[in-house]
Amino acid sequence: MKTIMFPGQGSQYKGMGKELFKIFTKEVQQASNILGYDLEELCVKDPERKLSKTAFTQPALYVVNALEYYQKHQDSQPAYLIGHSLGEYNALLAAGAFDFETGLRLVQKRGALMAAASGGSMAAVLGLQLDELRQKLTDGGYTTIDVANYNTPTQTVIAGPQEIINKVVKDFDGQGIKIVPLNVSAPFHSRYMKPAAEEFAVFLRDFNFSPLQIPVIANATAKPYENNNIADLLSTQIVSSVQWTDTIRYLMGNDITTYEEIGGVILTKMVKEIREKCTALAIERNVQVATVNTPAVVTQTDMPVREECLSTRLGSRAFREDYGIKYAYLAGAMYRGIGSKELVIRMARSNMLGFIGTGGMSLAEIEKNIQGVQRELTNGEAYGMNLLHNIIDPAFEMQTVALFLKYGIKKVEAAAYMQMTPSLVYYRLSGLRKHHDGTVICDHKILAKVSRPEVAEVFMRPAPEKIVNKLLEERLITEEQAALSRMVPMSYDICVEADSGGHTDGGVALVLLPSVQRLRTDIQKEYRYNTPIRVGLAGGIGTPQAVACAYIMGADFVLTGSINQCTVEAGTSDAVKDLLQDINVQDTDYAPAGDMFEIGGKVQVLKKGVLFPARANKLFALYTQYNSLEEIPEKTMLQLEKNYFKKPLGTIWEETKTYLRDKGDQRIIEEAEKHPKSKMALVFRWYFDYSNKLAFEGNTDEKVNFQVHTGPALGAFNQWVKGTELENWRNRHADKIGIKMMEEAAGLLKETLVMLNN
Repeated sequence: MKTIMFPGQGSQYKGMGKELFKIFTKEVQQASNILGYDLEELCVKDPERKLSKTAFTQPALYVVNALEYYQKHQDSQPAYLIGHSLGEYNALLAAGAFDFETGLRLVQKRGALMAAASGGSMAAVLGLQLDELRQKLTDGGYTTIDVANYNTPTQTVIAGPQEIINKVVKDFDGQGIKIVPLNVSAPFHSRYMKPAAEEFAVFLRDFNFSPLQIPVIANATAKPYENNNIADLLSTQIVSSVQWTDTIRYLMGNDITTYEEIGGVILTKMVKEIREKCTALAIERNVQVATVNTPAVVTQTDMPVREECLSTRLGSRAFREDYGIKYAYLAGAMYRGIGSKELVIRMARSNMLGFIGTGGMSLAEIEKNIQGVQRELTNGEAYGMNLLHNIIDPAFEMQTVALFLKYGIKKVEAAAYMQMTPSLVYYRLSGLRKHHDGTVICDHKILAKVSRPEVAEVFMRPAPEKIVNKLLEERLITEEQAALSRMVPMSYDICVEADSGGHTDGGVALVLLPSVQRLRTDIQKEYRYNTPIRVGLAGGIGTPQAVACAYIMGADFVLTGSINQCTVEAGTSDAVKDLLQDINVQDTDYAPAGDMFEIGGKVQVLKKGVLFPARANKLFALYTQYNSLEEIPEKTMLQLEKNYFKKPLGTIWEETKTYLRDKGDQRIIEEAEKHPKSKMALVFRWYFDYSNKLAFEGNTDEKVNFQVHTGPALGAFNQWVKGTELENWRNRHADKIGIKMMEEAAGLLKETLVMLNN
């Protein structure tokens, strides 16, 4: 079992390829014509000393690597091909992804873009374990430094702004840590290469890639390339760390014993250290993957040896690959940042997907959260943002979409939609482009949370023509995007939301999921989409049993909510988490939704230890019974002012007017002054904002007025972890919960299959 390795930038030297150029004259002339200069002269003589410059190094090294491979290994049949950074292009060439000329054009553009980057530097840290290095960087406050190369257990390359790298070098030297500054012009494989990566991604759109004939392990993921993600990984590689150590560990897990390096010994020495000091990564084999239309069940003969193998295979493989995650398990958004950036980052670093809860946030707060996530997640990790339908202020919804587009947000969780809006259609369509084979690429993924089949159907169908035409008239989309919109649904990923915390229709999973799955079958047949629609399940997912049931029912993924807000990372107060930690399944109730108060929308909230649901329902009863505040009996008014609002309702109205004026909503004030019932609704809605604020602040003096969105799934979770380390919320982390839920669900499925076969 053999692997062939191709070196990257840094392995070049004057005189390289001298003998090869005499043999492969046709390829050398072809390369010189493409590059516009004499390649042989550059490599052998380097008269202008350009060989060490990135724009020249990368094409030259690509050609020499390719020629040596042609000479010595073209007829060999390795089990895998790998390359370090630039060398990955040679690995893909050898695997048949593209021809020699195409690969050179890709490398030429890549080298030019990377050479154009500036303002940063890199340094190799030697003799320090990775955990020690990370701690040193944290202790030194070097938050702008990224790890660029995980070369070996004791050789790591860091990248960042020039002045900060200089400080780190001086600091580490003073501590006796061996650190070597690298002669480069930019911080390669770091967050600072994002502009180059984005431009390269656009360049790659003009190329087609052939199916790989030999597996190639990607630097960015330490996992094999898939035929449908070559372009994505090539652009991601520029901004991602080179996962060389885990690449070799992956091969060790696949029983690779022989490693042959093209053109040198640098990689060979790295491999020797990794094999001596590291364990192999466990490789999962012989597990059937659930398809879109079948439950995730395996036969006894294909049963994995370890349950965690099955846990990573539950649900739709295509879904996991499209979103770049290990588990078909998501952490849904929760109002006003309870689904926090810290929670999302934690999930992403465990190869899972979470969504930041933007509901109730200002645009400035949303932008700050995006920036925070993008500072931390620089290696292509998966994350998403919530996009909440704003009935009252559609303009805000469009402004939110504009913000997402500004920051390149590729994944959104669409919630509370009953029909398509221009904002949502704009987001979807602005990410459409045509592949060379005629298929449509959807760069903007929408995960649609729905609780009714008729809403699911709206998302499963293409964007409404009327909205598409309006966006086209406003020049927000191109004519091509308008045409492509007829070929794809608004969303390929439908999340059926049964009874849940927060906004809910109180649906039953056993009824809703099959209904939407059947609808999916009909819609697929009608439109014949190239990509199958996937249907997942949310609501009531609080135990491994619930997860297992979801997958037995054929869910393509599961999404959790309530259980994640009682974790360390959740963006709510400790006082709320203390309350939630002790609830059982019967400790929730339904109350009016503040943002949909007038139309009777419902949210599921905490009942135990608070009076909010009773008081909120009282306000809605008064709203339906009376036509104005003046009609409410004086005794009731005094009770509201004393216990609910803590101030006169007249004062509340003045504060509400001030808030609306500051937002530029004078029209709403004028309407309310004309219609007393509308004024009453605005005053009552103040209480909902107030009760939310009390909960977020953890004001225990007003605990009875806490508004806490949660469902009974958290009560079930609490019972499941009772008597374990996870009983205390201070030991609960969203990613660890997700992994434990998936692994134990896999164990339950395994036990069930064994029973069925006995």
